[in-house]
Amino acid sequence: MPLTAARAERRAIDRSIANLAIPALGALIAEPLFLIVDSALIGHLGAEPLAGLAIAGSILQTAVGLMVFLAYATTPLVARRRGAGDLRGAVQAGVDGLWLALGIGVAVGGAMWAASRPLVEAFGAGSGASAQATTYLTISCLGIPAMLVVYAASGLLRGLQDTKTPLVVATIGFALNAVLNAWFIYGLGLGIAGSAWGTVLAQWAMVGAYLVVVARHARRAGVGPLPHHGGLASVGRSGGWLFVRTLGLRAAFLATVLAAASHGTTVTAGYQVVFTIFTTAAFALDALAIAAQALIGDALGSRDAARAKAVVRRTMLWGVGSGVVVGAALILASPLVGRAFTSDGDVLALLPAALVVLGASLPLGGFVFVLDGVLMGAGDARYLAWTSLAGVAVYLPLLWAATALVAPGASSLVALTASFSFIYMAARAVALGLRARGDRWVRLGV
Repeated sequence: MPLTAARAERRAIDRSIANLAIPALGALIAEPLFLIVDSALIGHLGAEPLAGLAIAGSILQTAVGLMVFLAYATTPLVARRRGAGDLRGAVQAGVDGLWLALGIGVAVGGAMWAASRPLVEAFGAGSGASAQATTYLTISCLGIPAMLVVYAASGLLRGLQDTKTPLVVATIGFALNAVLNAWFIYGLGLGIAGSAWGTVLAQWAMVGAYLVVVARHARRAGVGPLPHHGGLASVGRSGGWLFVRTLGLRAAFLATVLAAASHGTTVTAGYQVVFTIFTTAAFALDALAIAAQALIGDALGSRDAARAKAVVRRTMLWGVGSGVVVGAALILASPLVGRAFTSDGDVLALLPAALVVLGASLPLGGFVFVLDGVLMGAGDARYLAWTSLAGVAVYLPLLWAATALVAPGASSLVALTASFSFIYMAARAVALGLRARGDRWVRLGV
């Protein structure tokens, strides 16, 4: 390829990445703001309601977080069919994903409603906090189907290379959630129950907005409102493997939290700050993974292996480069950033060194997040599942060593941070990098 043509192709791919990733970043940031608004408003009701929200929120985030495969499975299926010129098939795959999300959401919501009290009691909190948590959780179960339908709808639109609509819907949902929460909690005096109802109504309003947009796409493509059995099976197969992949990630997160807890309250609090900052940085880097999913699926669907590999190279460059920028900013801010999360002197003393380690690891994190998106876009879900479990198997013995051999204090927080952000992420990077270097993930066509 002539130099000028190669440069033009790189610029075109870079524009596509930016056009998809920047709105996706906004939508990703809007999602955790729901819980932040709830926390800010409920926090003024007292310690027991806030503790109740912490318990109920952790249960909800775990259950719903495991279902994120509904977006990740839908995006590549839609993108492949779009790339192959089959717009009808692309939209139908998205409609199938919506129905699957609704069915799973009803099942998960019903099961959690029935088990709300024992789930809350498992945390061993006081009776007041437990009562508040149970109230919030039982009402919030009504919103679980909506949350999962939102996942699938955003996956459909991302597959159609539309990340702007999810940003608009997420922004509207966030604003509506804030208004309803304030009105129900303080205007109507409903307390924590008002917060739960406000969030549930905002989530279903987001579903309504998405359905209007999806219905418009369906009419244009000549797609009916009902699912196809074969499409449900396709989303289910891919989603099942991605569920296993997510389960491996959650296991690594949970194991690290348990390791931090074994070093005492101060280290645990410090790790919570570190993990919160890691999660925030991950949102920025994961936006590139979403762009990679859509672009890779589209290229493979159009049987253009060369473009797919060019997308891999450019998104990897963007991922590592973004990791360098975000990591450098975190290292520079490491002496101060902890004050935004805590005023405890003992915790603040632990944070700077650990945050430097985390910042230094973010280029590696960018590499991992992007390749994760690449292989999702390629539909390589089985490989992602098995390597996720293998990564946990490699990580746990090394995490145990970092826990058992390092004394509690600043060194232990550094060791735990390094274990997760370097060792675990390096295990994932090796598995994903080896796969991306080969051609087994390049499966052309629908």
